Amino acid sequence: MPASLAGLSESATLRLMPREVIFEFRRVGNAVKVSAVDTETMTEVSVMGPATTDESTLRRTALRKLEFVLARRARSDKPMR
Repeated sequence: MPASLAGLSESATLRLMPREVIFEFRRVGNAVKVSAVDTETMTEVSVMGPATTDESTLRRTALRKLEFVLARRARSDKPMR
């Protein structure tokens, strides 16, 4: 497992929105749990993947899940016509 997956948090920017996202990588046995937190809404999602998966794939998967959750929330917050 790369040293960068040793439980250190990193930040990045969402592709579709100008928001800061904090990523945390935590090894759990032979898997890695990746948490992604949107700092504006404090929305957090987690994904799990094999410890052999490269960091960029795990980060991209967590980011896509976060984007999905934020989009779903935005749709449900709109008033119905």
